Amino acid sequence: MDDAITQYIKRKYNLLIGERTAEQIKIEIGSAYPLDEPLSMEIKGRNLIEGIPKTLVITDDEIREALSESVGTIVNAVRVALERTPPELSADIVDKGIVLTGGGSLLKNLDKRIREETSLPVSLADDPLSSVVLGTGKMLSDFHLLKKISIDSF
Repeated sequence: MDDAITQYIKRKYNLLIGERTAEQIKIEIGSAYPLDEPLSMEIKGRNLIEGIPKTLVITDDEIREALSESVGTIVNAVRVALERTPPELSADIVDKGIVLTGGGSLLKNLDKRIREETSLPVSLADDPLSSVVLGTGKMLSDFHLLKKISIDSF
């Protein structure tokens, strides 16, 4: 996502920004679905034509456009995973919904976008940054469950 923001700013404004700036933009005004309140942010970078520092203001609409391909890839991956899900598990997903984990899940309104695209309940894990590691640790500590899932998956 950060690279998509960097490339968008470069293409649209001929402005080179760093990775930290792209990350800050994503966190502060990035979203996967329109926000209730519009946001904007002042950013600084180097003008690629003149080679001098430049400041400009960008909006959440622009960043949503910059992230549209990345978010679309995530939504498509969710759809594909749901299509491949066994019917028994699909019933659980309809009842309990999808739980988003990882750093990307913190993108504003990603849950709304996935909810709209799948018509399923979507929520954010309590600790999305650690949940994948914690879940993996639990799986590795229960060898019988790990073996069952590994055999069923292949």
